[in-house]
Amino acid sequence: MSFFSNFSSDHCPGTISGNPLNGLCEKVCIQAEKIFDAGIIQTRLDSYNAVPTSFVPANPTYPLTFVSARSTSSVGTVSNVNVERQAEGCCARVQATVTLPIEIAYVDANGVEGVATSNIVLTEDVLMYVPSASVMPFTVTSVASCVSPEGTWDAATGTFVISACVTCILKIAMQVELLVPSYGYCAIPPAQEYTQEVCTGFFELPLYPQGRACSKK
Repeated sequence: MSFFSNFSSDHCPGTISGNPLNGLCEKVCIQAEKIFDAGIIQTRLDSYNAVPTSFVPANPTYPLTFVSARSTSSVGTVSNVNVERQAEGCCARVQATVTLPIEIAYVDANGVEGVATSNIVLTEDVLMYVPSASVMPFTVTSVASCVSPEGTWDAATGTFVISACVTCILKIAMQVELLVPSYGYCAIPPAQEYTQEVCTGFFELPLYPQGRACSKK
């Protein structure tokens, strides 16, 4: 059993049936990250120079043949943040640099497969909602993902020249204490252990094949 296994209990998360006010018992203060605004940016990078580092195995034999590349983390490192509030409303011009770590797979001149690390650096310039001034500061965070199916090795610069598809989500976030209604503590059902029953399916087969019975004349 688990939440996903549709464990039936009034104290487990799931679909509400009946009056949603039934069972509410208290107001709870929880510490959470509140997202004031978020926006997605999807872009294709062509002829991007990815500088490889941390070769595994070390000291590959050049030239290298590009195989593929993809991000190694869903969290982008945000730096060089500049927020310019607009004259009207709560919107602001948000400029930031997002650095996304990637792993590049390659084959060296001796046919040895290897990987190297690198980064993709994005410069974002967008309009977003920002909260008004307060004691608690907001932060600009990023969730990002990248995949690169095409690339070549540039011996002159010692870099991979890749084409990459990048998805980046910028968020305006703040750690806050929220007051929310609660049904009380959650009941945790026991987990169902995974077992591989080799006879499952076989024992469920009929003794004889199902077919048309012979009729007597």
